[in-house]
Amino acid sequence: MGGRPPERPRRLRLACWRAERKSSQVLAMRAKIVLGCTDGNDNQQIAAELRVHPDTVSKWRSRFLRLRLRLRLDGLIDEPRPGRPPSITLDQVEQVVVATLEHTPTGATHWTRASMAKHSGLSKSTIGRIWRDFELKPHRAETFKLSTDPLFVEKVVDAVGLYHHPPERAVALCVDEKSQIQALDRSQPVLPMMPGMPERRTHDYVRNGITSLFAAFNIADGTVIGELHRQHRAAEFKKFLVTTDKTVPTELDVHLICDNYGTHKTPVIKAWLARHPRFHMHFTPTGSSWINQVERWFGYLTDQLIRRGVHKSVQALEMDIRAWVTQWNEDPKPFVWVKAAEEILESLAAYCRRISGA
Repeated sequence: MGGRPPERPRRLRLACWRAERKSSQVLAMRAKIVLGCTDGNDNQQIAAELRVHPDTVSKWRSRFLRLRLRLRLDGLIDEPRPGRPPSITLDQVEQVVVATLEHTPTGATHWTRASMAKHSGLSKSTIGRIWRDFELKPHRAETFKLSTDPLFVEKVVDAVGLYHHPPERAVALCVDEKSQIQALDRSQPVLPMMPGMPERRTHDYVRNGITSLFAAFNIADGTVIGELHRQHRAAEFKKFLVTTDKTVPTELDVHLICDNYGTHKTPVIKAWLARHPRFHMHFTPTGSSWINQVERWFGYLTDQLIRRGVHKSVQALEMDIRAWVTQWNEDPKPFVWVKAAEEILESLAAYCRRISGA
């Protein structure tokens, strides 16, 4: 039958050649040239990107168009040479990649090397090599959440602008609460680490109460203002604002970067802010806690103290948290925010274009 060969299989075959480690460098370069052409680039652009002469690009572009066959790419292949033929064909590689990306095995949510080997007739080690070459990891799954905040762009630009260009004669603080930190005690004593044996602890535990940490992370020097309360209502947040007001020198304005938690916007808090005009609130987009630097600091606290901590009372937990914050402030470490707002927005836009229904 005549007609133009389907575009997707040809592009996948070219990608196979480009990624296959056993393919010759010459064939891989030719595949890159053709892929660049299919993306709409001219000869000069492709030559500059691949560091080859424009005549080379023109030669293989013309030969590919002249000699290509349906679902085959003979225009890029040299004449057959003597030697042992490859044990795995590009068709088999393509079938494994397509099955991994577009299908799921019967009775399971994702492929394993064993199930794909049974499905394709190849060995498990071969499946592993193909997945490594194409950076496919069916056993892994990550989480994500896209903000639906109608003011997402404005809030990102506002917060990132403070990170890159903090105002003069002012301090910028990332503020949040780490609520309901549990004082946990294991049901049996923890067995310490020994040579050849990791630390061991029982899977069950005893709850001895909870506390909440209010924290303000200074983006300039990394110091933290921290305060513990047994509850995390607007009343406690107001007390923390009072503590912050007393801590920050009076001649400086205070810019607070907060999330959209309800306690940050109650009438009581708004009235307090109206009486303290040097305080300025900046809210992160809904569902975008990653933009608040204090969340990263909370991660350090969790990893180094809370997750594996053993506390027989809330008082013991609070004592350890206060000591940890004090130790942090003795050698604070600010975080370096690298990406500009435009880069963040473009990265999210590119991600949205990749997923369905965005």
